[in-house]
Amino acid sequence: MSGIDLAVIGGTGVYSLARLEDVETHVADTRFGAPSGPVRVGRLGRHRVAFLARHGEGHSVPPHLVNYRANLAALQDLGAERVLAVNTVGGITGHFGPRVLACPDQLIDYTWGRVSTICEGGHWAASGGEVLHVDFGQPYSPGLRRSVVAAALRAGVDLVDGGCYGATQGPRLETRAEIARLHRDGCDIVGMTGMPEAGLARELGLDYACLAVVANWAAGAGPDPDEVITLQDVLDNVAAASAGLADLIGAVLEG
Repeated sequence: MSGIDLAVIGGTGVYSLARLEDVETHVADTRFGAPSGPVRVGRLGRHRVAFLARHGEGHSVPPHLVNYRANLAALQDLGAERVLAVNTVGGITGHFGPRVLACPDQLIDYTWGRVSTICEGGHWAASGGEVLHVDFGQPYSPGLRRSVVAAALRAGVDLVDGGCYGATQGPRLETRAEIARLHRDGCDIVGMTGMPEAGLARELGLDYACLAVVANWAAGAGPDPDEVITLQDVLDNVAAASAGLADLIGAVLEG
């Protein structure tokens, strides 16, 4: 199948794509196994868009068990070449408080034990076993990032351009000491799903960018170091920060 202008992966609190019309449901079975759930393909304006909920539409898949390879392969098999990943994150530095929307340009991977390459498994051996050493100096595709930043400006959506995403293992939130370490390392935001997704997208030849939705201050990072993070606060902040998401995606498609 071809004609997918953009694929969107939704994170925590983003389980569907507003304004998607004439939706078709695709239940995929890829060479890497099953993705997190069905792919919804529809129209956003005059463009065809694919949407997949990273954690499943009922948020049943924790970050360390997401089949990132299958998710990306399912979108690619439908004809997607560009992937915009929505990631719910915590804010560490001052410009990245709750309800901020950001498009980071760097990341640091602190995850472990996840399948992090397509160079593994029977499908890889059967295809000849070529080892891929992809360039990852710029982990997000510069061209797609520029399109997202320009689209936000045209759509009147407030967006922080740049920042470093620290990807942690989860599913628990981090300790204050861990967040202090990430801050020292140069991370501006912290999440649990940024890797291996970005690296796998590069191996698969997909253009990939991240829209980070800041749901809360990371532990000890906000003005109230004793703040207790609740799931309801997270969901409320994600909803507020995502309010302009459909407008932004529409502007990306028209750009």
